[in-house]
Amino acid sequence: MQALSRLARVLAAGALFVAAAASAAYPEHAITMVVPFAPGGSSDNVARAIGPLLGEKLGQAIAADNVGGAGGVVGTQKVVRAAPDGYTVLVGSGSEVLINKVINPALPYDGMKDLVPIAFLATGPMVLVGRPNLPANNVKELLALARSKPGALSYASAGNGTPMNVAGELLKMRTKIDMTHVPYRGAGPALVDVMAGTVDLAVSTLSAAQPHIKSGRLKAFAVTAAKPSELAPEIPALGQVPGLEGFDLGVWFGLFVPAKTPPAVVQKLQAATQQVLADAAVRKRLAELGLSAHGGSAEALHQYMETELEKYRAVVKAAHITVE
Repeated sequence: MQALSRLARVLAAGALFVAAAASAAYPEHAITMVVPFAPGGSSDNVARAIGPLLGEKLGQAIAADNVGGAGGVVGTQKVVRAAPDGYTVLVGSGSEVLINKVINPALPYDGMKDLVPIAFLATGPMVLVGRPNLPANNVKELLALARSKPGALSYASAGNGTPMNVAGELLKMRTKIDMTHVPYRGAGPALVDVMAGTVDLAVSTLSAAQPHIKSGRLKAFAVTAAKPSELAPEIPALGQVPGLEGFDLGVWFGLFVPAKTPPAVVQKLQAATQQVLADAAVRKRLAELGLSAHGGSAEALHQYMETELEKYRAVVKAAHITVE
């Protein structure tokens, strides 16, 4: 028995030595950066903005892998189930990392437990927009219109359970107005229908809506934030409207790896990502996409996620948001 015990200790020590050596050599080959949505969306844009330089800092290629489906669940689950070795990373956002689990407790992963934050990549405002001929020119007039015709106005979002849907329902709750939610499969189709007059309003990412706002095809009412965004300072903020003080919901993006990834690998990824986010060209590119480079630590991202999770949970419960 003693011999077997000694052998077990030797084998365990050997395994630890091999793991430590592998971590020290990391990365030895290309890294897959999973984007849990189709090309062209905000998550994909963030990945392509940071991926090339991150690869340079790490000395290996970064290969973007768009794995769409089920509102980001399919791609996120791929990362959760991947080997925890640092060679599969996720560009994650609020929908697939947090909100989907709140809406559907049966989801096969928990973003707070099954993913390890690497860095807080970026944040961006959402914006409440309307069809150009909507008979309201500011939030006050819009709320008055909604109250005069309960249930008559409709608002589009990128889908049930997205931050856009949560922001729209929070607006309804805070202002006690009645609007019909029309979920779409992405911000693009939603905005097309608003511009066509099929839907009255939409909550969208600023990055998706801004070109149409500038062209006059969409009417911008407010960003869904406590104060105007430096990315569009001319658009008022919902949080500064009387009765909506403290309203603050945006989109955010983080870099994650599977739980149980070795600490040495996590630290290398964290250090390299912080260098990327400090790069002026990367920050400029993200600003062009309607996003502010955050550069916060993994701890800052984790704390932010805890706060956002409570916001999401409260709105999902009160608004009875369910799986599509």
